[in-house]
Amino acid sequence: AIEVSAHKPYVRGEGIPADKYTIKPIDEEEIEFADFGFKLSIIEELMYIKGLLKPKFDLYEFADWYKDREIDIDEEGYDPIDEVIQYFKKLPIPKRLAPEITEIYQDGGNDIYMNLSPFSGGAVEFWDIECSDDIKHFPNLKKATLCYAKEHICDELIILGVDAEWI
Repeated sequence: AIEVSAHKPYVRGEGIPADKYTIKPIDEEEIEFADFGFKLSIIEELMYIKGLLKPKFDLYEFADWYKDREIDIDEEGYDPIDEVIQYFKKLPIPKRLAPEITEIYQDGGNDIYMNLSPFSGGAVEFWDIECSDDIKHFPNLKKATLCYAKEHICDELIILGVDAEWI
């Protein structure tokens, strides 16, 4: 058998829209989070589970897109990558999406954590929920399954009317 193919050399970042991961201000009210770990749990639900927050962040694509320096995921992926942390910290979450949150489910294999630190093995405290203040933004939050939270958070969520448990 003879196979004929054309090889197009890979060009870093080619095919990724130039503004795909550029954070743009939104023309609506946004949620002001007190706790980064809580925000990450909300991003998991809105971006990866419900598909309501776009673009869907992909670490490997982001590393190809990012121009300020070369991000070596194989080398850096054992700890959270600073540029990725900054992306999620700056990412605006519209208030209109808050009613969509009825549950949060934390697991070491969640897409959000795999995009922050794909080789960490899940045993890290970088993204623990440290305070429950942000629950005030999510009136429909009724269930929380936790693995990245300080010990008091589960009890606080229960007191606030959320069916909360440890994974």
